[in-house]
Amino acid sequence: MSRERFIPKPIYDTPIVPFENAEDAWFWFIRCQRLRRAGARLSDGPGETSRPCDPDDIYRAVRELAARQRLRPEHLDVLARFGVRESPPDTRCREEFRAARLWAESLDTLTSVLKRKAIVA
Repeated sequence: MSRERFIPKPIYDTPIVPFENAEDAWFWFIRCQRLRRAGARLSDGPGETSRPCDPDDIYRAVRELAARQRLRPEHLDVLARFGVRESPPDTRCREEFRAARLWAESLDTLTSVLKRKAIVA
């Protein structure tokens, strides 16, 4: 005999808005991590919109890609470095040209996973 499962329904109804692209999702993840380090507790509270995932979902997607070696250490380094800076590498800057290529490769790979999970539109 199966047991009934209790799944609480949210008290508030805010529209769930997926990210436009993987870059937006990545920068959101980085901002959430900063808030966590500062001691904030992240929860979906009443707001104008809600996101279709937790920050940990994006982290797990990147870790999964790294474990399958679809993202190499250079990709992870570029994601971290420019994520903290909250701006993508500038292709016009000669020093950031390689980083821009790795950034684009990383986000392209991440996009397919996030689209499959309906995190990115």
